[in-house]
Amino acid sequence: MAGEAQSEGGLSFHPLQQFEVHPLFGDGPIHWYTITNATVWLLLVAVVVVGIFVLGSTGRKLVPSRIQSIGELGYDFVHNMVVDVTGEDGAKYFPIILTLFLTIAISNMLGLLPGSFSPTSHIAVTAVLGFGVFLFVTLLGLYKHGLHFLGMFWMSSAPLFLRPIIALIEVISYFVRPVSHSIRLAGNIMAGHAVIKVFAAFAPLVLISNFGLVVTPLSIVAITAIYALEVVVAIIQAYVFTILTCVYLRDALHPGGH
Repeated sequence: MAGEAQSEGGLSFHPLQQFEVHPLFGDGPIHWYTITNATVWLLLVAVVVVGIFVLGSTGRKLVPSRIQSIGELGYDFVHNMVVDVTGEDGAKYFPIILTLFLTIAISNMLGLLPGSFSPTSHIAVTAVLGFGVFLFVTLLGLYKHGLHFLGMFWMSSAPLFLRPIIALIEVISYFVRPVSHSIRLAGNIMAGHAVIKVFAAFAPLVLISNFGLVVTPLSIVAITAIYALEVVVAIIQAYVFTILTCVYLRDALHPGGH
């Protein structure tokens, strides 16, 4: 993460360079079919997620192995979340929610490896997830309830003169959901990686100036602390994205309870 270079007696570094998408082979333009570093890491995320459950479910034991324990822990955690938020009738959508949680969590964690690439730091990736969830729950709500689904925007318990205003606010907030859903995840992941990059750029100062005798140890301590924080943030952001998805799914299944 600490790609810095000495230039004109100082340090030149680019905290956002680590988020650049580039072709895996060659330096030509990027098309929709171009294999990029983002493509490779998304594929790696899929391989890890599948590997955890394939290896974890192979030869299941009463006393679980480490991989089996990880799979069971993730399974139980997400399943309990889905049932608690959406109710028993939301359990049928558990595989979708579990896939979302594991994809985001594994992507975030792999992105913390030195020299890695974090797909969830890109709004293009998180927007696909966020708007995908939005379209899914909206179409599901319309399919199950028809036009009665739109009743979630009409607060019949409010005073009559306030209902149109509240309805407008509810509609705006509903369509803002996928935007906030996407930006929250990408923004948090990008910010953490950028901060680590900035502190890492100061670590080699001890090789350039006596001032580095003070700055370098402090930067190393800061990197360690932020890195530990980022491990926690990686899981928390996956949890936040998933539980918000469960809330949106609950609204689709039970619009009257909005």
